[in-house]
Amino acid sequence: MLEAIGMIELSSVGIGLKVQDAMLKAADVSLVLGRTICSGKFINVVTGSVAAVQAAVDAGLDAAPDGIIDHILIPNVHKSVFPALGQSVQLHTETPGAIGIIETFSASSALEAADVAAKVAAVTLYRIHLAMALGGKGFVLMAGTVADCNSGVNAGAEVVRGKGLLVSAVVIPGPSKELYAEYI
Repeated sequence: MLEAIGMIELSSVGIGLKVQDAMLKAADVSLVLGRTICSGKFINVVTGSVAAVQAAVDAGLDAAPDGIIDHILIPNVHKSVFPALGQSVQLHTETPGAIGIIETFSASSALEAADVAAKVAAVTLYRIHLAMALGGKGFVLMAGTVADCNSGVNAGAEVVRGKGLLVSAVVIPGPSKELYAEYI
């Protein structure tokens, strides 16, 4: 069972690979993502039990005294995070009542915002985009009622705002079919 997710975002490819090695050797975790991202950064995302992910993140942070941009550990990650991260969510409505968007300065904070949004509101996370072709930023797309998207966006944005990493938090009521189709 995938109980937790952890992520370390780094400013260096070489340090990113060193961190990945340390994380995978430290605990029984699975690598979800380990790759370069825009602006020459590197991300490592692992999953497993809460204790294993905590041990992996701690080991990764210890392996990189320099180059850490952001990191997170989310215990009891919401079940909708993984499909949205893999961009494998199928929406079954022609257009939702609203689309919610949270845009962040770091990939890690986008993942964190998505989890919070899904936990506090009845939204469908349908895309978590981490840094590629975004200059290292991240964004989250969710669908639902206007009220639910407002709740999810506000909660996710608040977490990111507290870290000083919020770019924008937007709710679009009654999105056009063309806008909606662009990202599903």
